[in-house]
Amino acid sequence: MPNLRDIRDRISSVQSTQQITKAMKMVAAAKLRKAQNRIIDLRPYAHKLKGVLNTVVSNAVVEHPYFKAVDNVQKVLYIVVSSDRGLCGGFNTNLFKVVESDIREKFPQHSSTVNVSILALGRKSNDYFRKRGYTMTESKAGFMDKLVFDHATTTMNSVRKSFELGEYDLVYLVYNEFKSIIAQNRVMEQLLPIPAAEHTDTQTDYLFEPKSDELLLHLLPLYLNNQLWKALLESFASEQGARMAAMDNATENAKEIVRQLRLTYNQARQAAITTEISEIVSGAEALSQ
Repeated sequence: MPNLRDIRDRISSVQSTQQITKAMKMVAAAKLRKAQNRIIDLRPYAHKLKGVLNTVVSNAVVEHPYFKAVDNVQKVLYIVVSSDRGLCGGFNTNLFKVVESDIREKFPQHSSTVNVSILALGRKSNDYFRKRGYTMTESKAGFMDKLVFDHATTTMNSVRKSFELGEYDLVYLVYNEFKSIIAQNRVMEQLLPIPAAEHTDTQTDYLFEPKSDELLLHLLPLYLNNQLWKALLESFASEQGARMAAMDNATENAKEIVRQLRLTYNQARQAAITTEISEIVSGAEALSQ
């Protein structure tokens, strides 16, 4: 029969853990509300900016190198947006599986003929891919602790310059898109070269001022910076939702463990009382005889 003191200590320990997970759930819920508002406000702007870019591209005369596809791909960069902290369920692991699956499918000979590099935005992605021997470029551990648009712009400018210099033939952006508190979509987008627009407004005759080619030079950096910024906000909101759900499950599991431990404690206590009564009765009978 388990020792009563050990069971009491175990109950106290689980209850302390339950208080921590409950507090973490409340913190994640507060952060989620702010993150959700930010991404909801950004989505219409990002969608409209993409439509404007498609319209300008369809009317431009000069072909920009950001749209020029490479036939023989040899250098690929994956920008992986993860979290800096754990305790958020399968939020990071599921995303990493998508990246590795895509690499195996598209570039099975990536270690010999195709050079695949990882730009990790978040400590978890940096640790995961570094341990598995992937080529790591500049890693951004602690990137998600303080989300600032200037940080996203600096990172994107560095990626754009590397692409312009021919250091990469393809650039992918991989992140978790916020869907709901308990669900995230794993998204993989080709960032560079920019894919051809599926739908462009060819029925309306636009007048551009300045000219479409000049306007395109200003729109492209803005568009790419906004794409990375949107991915960061989507990932941050998804992370808080995943952590909130994980901590809620942990709190409920702790409650069930406490219930089971209290049942075990009561059974052990009742057995001890029964044993003690039996010993008293046996001793009284022995004395009476």
